[in-house]
Amino acid sequence: MVAVFTKELLSWYLITVKLGEAVESGVATTSTTSPTIEFPEQTQHSLQKQQQEPSESRQIVKRNYGENCEEVDNPPDSEWVISIKEKLEQASQDDAASSWAKLCIYRVPHYLREGDDKAYAPQIVSVGPYHHGKRRLRQMDRHKWRALQHVLKRTNHDINLYLDAVKELEERARACYEGPSITSLGSNEFVEMMVLDGCFVIELFRGAAEGFKQLGYPRNDPIFAMRGSMHIIQRDMIMLENQLPLFILDRLLGLQLGNPGQKGLVAKLVLQFFDPLMPTDEPLTKSYRSKLESSLRYATTFDPLSDHGGLHCVDVFRRSLLRRRPQREPRIWIKRWSHNRVADKRRQQLIHCVTELKEAGIKFKKRKTDRFWDIKFKNGILYIPRLLIHDGTKSLFLNLIAFEQCQLDCGNDITSYVVFMDNLINSHQDVAHLHYHGIIEHWLGSDAEVADLFNRLCQEVVFDINDSYLSHLSEDVNRYYDHKWNAWCASLRHNYFSNPWAIISLVAAVFLLLITFTQTFYGVYGYYKPS
Repeated sequence: MVAVFTKELLSWYLITVKLGEAVESGVATTSTTSPTIEFPEQTQHSLQKQQQEPSESRQIVKRNYGENCEEVDNPPDSEWVISIKEKLEQASQDDAASSWAKLCIYRVPHYLREGDDKAYAPQIVSVGPYHHGKRRLRQMDRHKWRALQHVLKRTNHDINLYLDAVKELEERARACYEGPSITSLGSNEFVEMMVLDGCFVIELFRGAAEGFKQLGYPRNDPIFAMRGSMHIIQRDMIMLENQLPLFILDRLLGLQLGNPGQKGLVAKLVLQFFDPLMPTDEPLTKSYRSKLESSLRYATTFDPLSDHGGLHCVDVFRRSLLRRRPQREPRIWIKRWSHNRVADKRRQQLIHCVTELKEAGIKFKKRKTDRFWDIKFKNGILYIPRLLIHDGTKSLFLNLIAFEQCQLDCGNDITSYVVFMDNLINSHQDVAHLHYHGIIEHWLGSDAEVADLFNRLCQEVVFDINDSYLSHLSEDVNRYYDHKWNAWCASLRHNYFSNPWAIISLVAAVFLLLITFTQTFYGVYGYYKPS
């Protein structure tokens, strides 16, 4: 037992000597000339653990107490504190590097897209970085390269001309997007994507305006022939997350036409390409089409939106819908109290539904105009323009509402209109009544589907009920609705004047009542004053 104890002491003594030599010499203690020492198994494990620990994680502080020297470990910051500091540093860099004022192409917030992601995600074609490289959208890439090859062959240009032009606008284009999908793209990949997607979009725009045959595509082309897939492409390209900056498209089209500095021509092409998605049944006028074709032929600058500009296709399309819209009058009492509320029926109500308004004597008539938002109320009659609803209307309205929710200075006119119609429509009876008067025309399966569409459009939308161009009209309608005399007159008309037989019965009843009253009068009169 004594021998074993002495052996352990000797081993610890040799270990201490070797550690001292290593500290003094600054080199490894194991060399070819050094004698081999067999350490106990536990001692070897502790030495290996000390060698694996990084030097920064252990700080030794020496304290002298006379002749004794004590080494004390200074514990480092814990891992979660270091993680917090790294996140704060990253946030500081993001805040300094980001330019929120230039951001205009947004990712749809999760609270808007919850449960209906299909309305915001493209199905067959991706444009821009948000959905770039997704597996289900790669099939369209070969058609994009075909479009770019057609452009280069038709214009006799070199690809470097387009790459260099977009390279100059790269920083400005990157500022239009947000999120990690931008930072993950290198400079060359980003420029290539802008040129490839931009030329593909312009080919679609020009083909819809001039004809794909004029651009060199055969009549049986699977994409550039205005077949059934074109409708799905139009729906994909009007989505907020599937956009390119308008200045990129203007530069690429200008290079093709020999005028790199032109602006506004793409905006006209946008209006004609997305005309089938308009929520009205009024097509583009012949005069507008002729001006558009002449501007493409001679590269003029005719542009109905030139005084407004545009950020991307969604912005241009929205501006075209709201052309000559009424200006809202300032309301003093808005400053006193403003309600930013979720636009559902439990928390806000602009107006009563069609059935309730009809019972209060309010009539509905179709207003003859192509501005679907231009609603009027006069003398108890609500004039509403015709609204065409198809399978792409839901996605169109959702993306327009999402843009108004994200873009600070664009107003909320589309949202106000949709909320107004949502209040009017509660059931399929309301849709049927509007359809009877020619206000709603739909290509869906039933009136119940139309009612469900409007009831789901604004479920989670943040909306100020006072900041709406329809707020004054809603007040007038509600004031008419609250007047009891109007409800009584409406009930009389509904119960006794709804059809000819009811009118005849009412007249007969009144006649009998008058005869009975006359007979009673003369009977009483003859009793008190006999002749």
